Formats: sequence, C-alpha cells, structure tokens
Amino acid sequence: MRIGIDASPLLLRSAGVKTWTWHWLEHLRKAAAGADVIESFPSLDRRARLVHEGSVLGPLATWPRLALLYGMNYSGFLLDGFARRFDVCHLSNQIRRRPRKARVTATIHDMTCWLMPELHTAANVRADRAFSEQVLRHADGIIAVSENTCRDAIRLLDLAPEKIEVIYSGVSEAFFDAKPHMAERHYALFVGTIEPRKNLDTLLDAWSRLKPSLREEFELLVAGPPGWGVERTMARLRSGQGGVRYLGYVSEEDLPSLTAGATVFVYPSLYEGFGFPVAQAMAARVPTLTSNLSSLPEIAAAGAVLIDPRSVDELHRGLELLLTSPSLRAKLARDGFTQAQKFRWETCARRSLEFFHRLG
Repeated sequence: MRIGIDASPLLLRSAGVKTWTWHWLEHLRKAAAGADVIESFPSLDRRARLVHEGSVLGPLATWPRLALLYGMNYSGFLLDGFARRFDVCHLSNQIRRRPRKARVTATIHDMTCWLMPELHTAANVRADRAFSEQVLRHADGIIAVSENTCRDAIRLLDLAPEKIEVIYSGVSEAFFDAKPHMAERHYALFVGTIEPRKNLDTLLDAWSRLKPSLREEFELLVAGPPGWGVERTMARLRSGQGGVRYLGYVSEEDLPSLTAGATVFVYPSLYEGFGFPVAQAMAARVPTLTSNLSSLPEIAAAGAVLIDPRSVDELHRGLELLLTSPSLRAKLARDGFTQAQKFRWETCARRSLEFFHRLG
C-alpha cells in the first residue's frame, strides 16, 4: 500500500501537533518495514531534527514547500496531483480542501476551537473550522488521539462514529530512559507553550500561596515559548517573584532530563486533546498534578492527582499535598509509569497502519 502523509506542520512553529507528526511519521516508516510505502510532504532529510520554534528544514528548503502548500490550498489541481499517487492520503489541518480522487484520512487532535474559541486566535478558529467542513466531514476515516476527543468530535461535528478510530499518541523513548537533571534546588515543573489555555496565571497564584518554607525548598520552573495573549503572564514570569524561574523554550534533547529531575510535574491546562506533557512526565516517573477536565483524567488515570484547574484553592492544596508527601509521590511515580506504557509510538504506528489497511 502507498500511503501519503501530509507533514506540513513540520514547516511551521508548532508544539503538540508537530511532536505528533514527527514521531508518528518516523515510526510509521519503521512499522511499514518495506511492506508499505510511506511518503511525506514535505520529504524530510534524515539529518533534520525536531524543533518547535520554526521549520525542521532550513529556509531554502522551507519557503518553496510553503509556497506549494499555499498552492495546494488554492488549486484543487495541485492537491489532486499530490493525492492521486497514493492508496490513502492522510491530511493535516494545514490543508483546506479534500482531494477529489483519493481515499482521505485525517487526525483530530483537540476540539478547543469549538469548546473554547476565546482561548485561540481568530485565525486558528477559522482554520480549524474550514478543515472540519472541507476535510473531516468528507473523510473516509479519522484518527482521534483520545476517547474524550472522539466523543467531543462526534458531539460537536456530528461525525459518524464508525469512521473514527481512537489511537493514542506516543511518548518518545527518551522520556522512559531519562536521567534526572541535576539542579541546585528541588523543583516543580510546568512545560507548555505560554498561552491562555495552559492556565498558567492560576498556577502562579496557587504557587504564591504556598508556605514560605516550601517555596524556599522548591522552585517552580516554567519551560515553554511565549504564545499569544500572554503579556501579563510573561511579565509575571520574568519578574522572578516567589521562587518562580522562567526557562523559555527547552529543546527536545534537554526536555527528558529536565522532566525526570522534577519532584512534581504540574499541568493545570483547561483542555487537552491528549496532553503530551502529562504522558511524558509519567513516562519519566514524575508524580503529576493535572486537571480533571477533557482528556487529562483518561491519560493520567491513577498516575496523577486531579484538580479543578479553575480553582486556585484546589491547585494550591494539590501542590502542598504532593510537595509534602514523599509516599504519595512514590505511589504516583509507580502508577504513572505503568499508565505511560499505553503510550508507545510503536503501538501507535502499528495501529495506524492497520487503520489504513482497513480503508485501503
């Protein structure tokens, strides 16, 4: 079988979707093992590395591919020319139309543009809704990255349930094997793009309520690039108040050890389609505190303390509980690591190939 993968998110500044696309494509090729042909747009130099702040390719390779992507969205002829070579063509949300003569699949990563449009830019909302109307509604098959995302998509988009397959995303092996980062002080860790959906201001409020003795013993490290609409949040982070240290963007190479070195991982997001940071923390055996909303209880299971992310009081109590209870941390580390075994890229790739073959 010939399978075409639209990997255009790799040309853009992106976080979770880019992580998914990079690892999924790599493991699809391994799982195919020559029995299937996996071809991507853009084609990737094997020396490329995963970076989130820009394209995985250099400028001279990126700009012509972005121009072609624009042309494919403008011209059905170009898109049909790309798709007709494959038995199945898997599209990302960068594509705005469905090829006319191809079996088409796509992935739903989350439904925040419908559930919480105020937490996205207007351009993101328009793009996701155009993708839904032009691609998802007419796709031959759809992957959802969690049961919660699947249920939300069926409810909000009126998609046929039999077309959707839930296939969990994976976690890089580097997190399962990570050696802890050695730091001068113990630390709690947050990882994610700084944007309204990640709810970082509530975390900062909760952290400021901890006893001074706890904030002397533990730092709160915040890792992630600035997103949109966070001027006030960034000012708070850069002020260094209350034992909070902002690290900025942390590379894929450095993130596993930074995660493994944390005493506690905290992630009070308002909505996640899957929640890579939580799955990664559990794989690194780090006790986790996260939200009781969206897919996060499904992904964390017994590996995390769950709180209402809108409640400063609950978040404060959860932090205090974990930071003062070594026995609870040990239990969560064990249970989280067990839960994280569900999130292997090899399993994701194998199940994805089975999904393609059923359609082909």
